[in-house]
Amino acid sequence: MTLVEINFDGIIGPSHNYAGLSAGNLASAKNAGAAAHPRAAALQGIEKMRANLKLGLTQGFFLPHMRPDRPWLASLGHDDDDTIEPHIRAAALSASAMWAANAATVSPEPDTVDGRCHLTPANLITMPHRAHEWPGTIEQLRVAFANPVFAIHAPVPPPFGDEGAANHMRLCLDHGTAGVEVFVYGERGGVFPARQHIEASKAVARLHGVSTPLFVRQSDEAIAAGAFHNDVVAVANERVLFTHEQAFADKAGFYTSLHRCLPEVEIVEVPADVVSLADAINTYLFNAQLVTLPSEGGMALILPTEAQADLRVWRWLEAMVAGNGPIRKLVTVNVRESMANGGGPACLRLRIVADPATVDARFLADEDKLDLIAGVVAAHWPGQIMPCDLANDTLLADIGRARQALVAAVGIPI
Repeated sequence: MTLVEINFDGIIGPSHNYAGLSAGNLASAKNAGAAAHPRAAALQGIEKMRANLKLGLTQGFFLPHMRPDRPWLASLGHDDDDTIEPHIRAAALSASAMWAANAATVSPEPDTVDGRCHLTPANLITMPHRAHEWPGTIEQLRVAFANPVFAIHAPVPPPFGDEGAANHMRLCLDHGTAGVEVFVYGERGGVFPARQHIEASKAVARLHGVSTPLFVRQSDEAIAAGAFHNDVVAVANERVLFTHEQAFADKAGFYTSLHRCLPEVEIVEVPADVVSLADAINTYLFNAQLVTLPSEGGMALILPTEAQADLRVWRWLEAMVAGNGPIRKLVTVNVRESMANGGGPACLRLRIVADPATVDARFLADEDKLDLIAGVVAAHWPGQIMPCDLANDTLLADIGRARQALVAAVGIPI
């Protein structure tokens, strides 16, 4: 069995809009009420997947969830669209499942006691617009990963908040060897909520049977600055941790534990006096995909174009790559529609180390399949949505038909 890292990107759904629903997400708040462009957003995400394929990476995808989420509305007693309050309507139409990093936490088979790959969908209970995602997520996980080498768990129950892989990192010598799993949790963040609870992190580690877990507290300063998930201030790949100096509450203790568990670890730390937390969050420097290049070797950092636009950030990155460190290449991608709602390249993907032969092939991407998906998006996704459009019955019908067209095209009736 050949284990590789597969990046599963969430296809950005036809209801993509800027309703400003996410407290603590500065980009979401800043762009609340602006015009969103679902067609452009989805095509940008597809181009990011194409770029990954060109780097030699294995690529998968998840379908957008059905929107509006009528079963969720019915559970709130809403049977008549005319009675739905605007904030509830917006929550029912949120396309935030596009950020697959929040779909689940994944522990690959080399890390677990029973030698299976374990997945636990995130409950996302802190935010109403996301708390109803997990039923749609687990439905897809059960189809994509039906092979018995995978174990799919129910979400951690409330009141313990779990936000998935956005607060989870894995470090190892290579993807196919046993690794250290780092579960990052929050406690305080000033006016913003700490979304990942340590109780949820510990529960996931127990359920998965993780052999070497570390539980690390995110710094209060990072959360207060707008780093609502750890992946806004740190990212890991194989033996490399790429992190902001102020990402963790007890940096020294964490680094010591990490070196003890994985002596070969390389920590690339960006100093706060060069790149502030505000700059890191504004550019999503750390919400990048740190990947191993299969053909040319070394690692690449897949960054949003916003990082390149900030001269201080980009100069630091260029100097890092020019040195003798493990990250050897910078790749920029345009995901501006997602960025405007608070999600960069790393938010859009869930990393799963597995043998591709054990995954339902319908969820794996190649150029032809991406051409097919792009054609459906171009033909059916709305060109623009304003938050005030969310009560438009014609738009709601168009959103439903668009998703149905995609489901029919890829042959995954979910």
